[in-house]
Amino acid sequence: MAEQKKPRYFLWAIMLLLCVGLLGFGTGGFNSNVRSIGTVGDKDVSVTSYRNALNQQLSAFESQLGSRITFQEAESLGVVALAQSQLITARTLDNEATQMGLSVGDERVREEVLRVPSFRGLDGSFDREAYRSALRRNGITEALYETSIRESAARTILQSAIVGGIAAPEAYTDQLVQFYGEQRDFVWASLTADDLEAAIAEPTGDDLRAYYEANPDLFTAPEAREISYAWLTPDMIQDDLEIEEDTLRQIYNDRIAEFVQPERRLVERLVFVDAASATAAKARLDAGEIDFDALVEERGLDLADIDLGDVDKDELGTAGEAVFAANAGDVVGPLNSSIGPALFRMNAVLNAQETSFEDAADQLRIEASADRARRVIDGSVEFITDLLVGGASLEELANETDMQFGQISLTPDSADEIAAYDEFRAAAATASESDFPAINNLSDGGIFALRLDGVTPPSVIPFADVREQVVAFWTADQERAAVVTLAEELADQIDPLTDFASLDLAPINEFGLTRRSFVEGTPPAFMTEVFATPLSETVVVETPTGAIIARVDAINPPDPEDPMTSAEREQISGLAQGGIAQDLFDAYAGAVQRRTDVQLDAAIINAVHSQVQ
Repeated sequence: MAEQKKPRYFLWAIMLLLCVGLLGFGTGGFNSNVRSIGTVGDKDVSVTSYRNALNQQLSAFESQLGSRITFQEAESLGVVALAQSQLITARTLDNEATQMGLSVGDERVREEVLRVPSFRGLDGSFDREAYRSALRRNGITEALYETSIRESAARTILQSAIVGGIAAPEAYTDQLVQFYGEQRDFVWASLTADDLEAAIAEPTGDDLRAYYEANPDLFTAPEAREISYAWLTPDMIQDDLEIEEDTLRQIYNDRIAEFVQPERRLVERLVFVDAASATAAKARLDAGEIDFDALVEERGLDLADIDLGDVDKDELGTAGEAVFAANAGDVVGPLNSSIGPALFRMNAVLNAQETSFEDAADQLRIEASADRARRVIDGSVEFITDLLVGGASLEELANETDMQFGQISLTPDSADEIAAYDEFRAAAATASESDFPAINNLSDGGIFALRLDGVTPPSVIPFADVREQVVAFWTADQERAAVVTLAEELADQIDPLTDFASLDLAPINEFGLTRRSFVEGTPPAFMTEVFATPLSETVVVETPTGAIIARVDAINPPDPEDPMTSAEREQISGLAQGGIAQDLFDAYAGAVQRRTDVQLDAAIINAVHSQVQ
């Protein structure tokens, strides 16, 4: 009798655990099933919205810096935390608005969707397929996008209710208008060492030594990194590379469009749904009812949307003949185009240009030899790296390859030859004496390897080596002090009616200047000093080359009838109102956030971070 089969409970248990594990893997692996990084109250914080918030903050910060930063740098600078904080604040208010029953109708959502330019077709009207496609590219469904519009509108209503009706205090506005709008009439004159009756006496050795010891910062050499390096750039070898004439002719022929350009036109093209619409628009233009720019704006487009740039006759197809016959500024059409009937505005004529092979040959030879030199350098990197790995020194590289050996005492002021390359400076700044030399790339296609031989700390330069500089600094300081003394003596002789010219000064009169005014030839703090000076009083302001004497002749309040004063009042009131509103809103948002439950999944957030990196 056959043995009865035993139940396979253990096998089923293993299969169940495997399924659960796979589900967990899907979540931990950050697949499409993960849509939220957490919740704020009853609101999900979507992965997409968090990723977009991160990218926006990173882009904004990089625009301010003018350079790219790594994700780790962004984290250390608080950019990531700011993006997260702003998104959580927004979702907190969304949750609050929902609990309060705030919402908007479908018509408001429809209006917002129709307002987005990227959802429009060629005729300027809403295109359902363009709408779906744009959302699909950004990983957003229609329902999610429309929900975000509804929540944003409700959030705006809530915010308006909080800060609406806030006005800046009149007394505050009046005080600032008075401060910024108050004017001064004054006369001033500049004094330099040329106005001194006698030259400054030659300094004694003791004078120089005392000045040197009192001002060590002026004579301190910065830290220097002692660097040995081997480098190779295209211009070091390109003159030795022969470029055959046949090769140059081939390059010339391949780039013939660059050297032989037909006559071209700068053209804008406004496309219509049908010929009747285009004809009607042209009739309005001809009748003077509307101009071309207004016609473009009427269609919900910008000039950038219809700009074809510079085109030749063939690129315009059947419209080419008419467009090329037009004068600059003319609008012609309707004419057929590849995407429908259109009106064309011809903005400028670009004449035909032709550069012969003989004229282009020298430049082509330079470009071709530089390109070949870069390829030669690229091809040599592996061999040079093998030499370094094999124990070759930088000095030996210069003997066995085309690389050149050099040494530099690198300081923040170094900017010649290899020190002009950012890549070299960055590598040298982080090098340590234990580092193994490695090949690095230069921006022009060159390569380099470096060795840090030592670091010379900042040190005061010996007196004998900077004696001439000490004399120059001491003399300049003595002259400036003498000029200031002279200016103070002359200022004591000036009363409200004194003519500056009577004191051999060259007066300059200024009228109606405010604190924000700038007077050419004066230091930045000059207007501050003038406005701190009482009426009819005189002030002496030191400058890098001497001193200025100024007398205040009139103090005038802001003119309430002046349009500039009215504009100033509006601006100050608006800024103050905005500041108060922002403070009030921040306080409200903070209070709401403190009583709203926030749950975030650190693992999913880290997964988003890894994607953004």
